Parts: sequence; structure tokens; C-alpha cells
Amino acid sequence: MKKISLIFVFMALTAISLFAATDLTGTWNAKVNLGDQQGSPTFVLKQDGEKLTGTYSGALGEAPIKGTVKGNEVTIDFDASGAAIHYAGKVSADGAKIEGTVDYGGQASGTFTATRAEARK
Repeated sequence: MKKISLIFVFMALTAISLFAATDLTGTWNAKVNLGDQQGSPTFVLKQDGEKLTGTYSGALGEAPIKGTVKGNEVTIDFDASGAAIHYAGKVSADGAKIEGTVDYGGQASGTFTATRAEARK
């Protein structure tokens, strides 16, 4: 029984480390659904540990972003036209997709899916 427990712990730690090892640096194309409105912004991300920086380009113009990566959970925040925009999502197990919710400063909210624009190197 002790051997099975150790194997389970090892497998769990391996799975967690795979999420932690995913580097989100690169270009991501998103599809945003706000109900009656849709958008296709692009994020250029640079990850340094748990810190994300980069740029947003889309219907709201261009803006610098800041965010975090903790395990498979990602947040992206930026300001546009005086509104605080907040994306929160989860990275897929293969590191190729982020899905989650978006809040446009309390004015609109919805969901998003972002995929890598290029293969990782």
C-alpha cells in the first residue's frame, strides 16, 4: 500500500511540474465571445517565472499587459479607454490553448479561447 501511495504522489508531482514547465512566451490569437459581440485580439506574451508581460492588440487598440502564471492558471490585465480589462483562464495540458473568462471593466463579460500562433521552439 505504501508503494502505491508513493507512486501516486510521484505521478501527481510530475503532472504539476508539467503545468509549471509550460512557457507561455509567444504570440497568441484569441477568440472572445461577449454574447452579441465577438472579437479576435492578439497577445504577445513574455513569461519570466510566474510573471507575464507583453502587449494586447485588438478592437480596443494596443496596450501593455501584465499578468501571472501559477500552475495552469493564467491572468492577463491591461487598461483600455480608462477601463480595467481582466482575462482569467487555464492552460491546456499540452500548453497550446488557454480558455477562460474576460471582464471588460464591468461593462461587458464573456469567454475567450486563445491558441498559439506558432509552434513552440
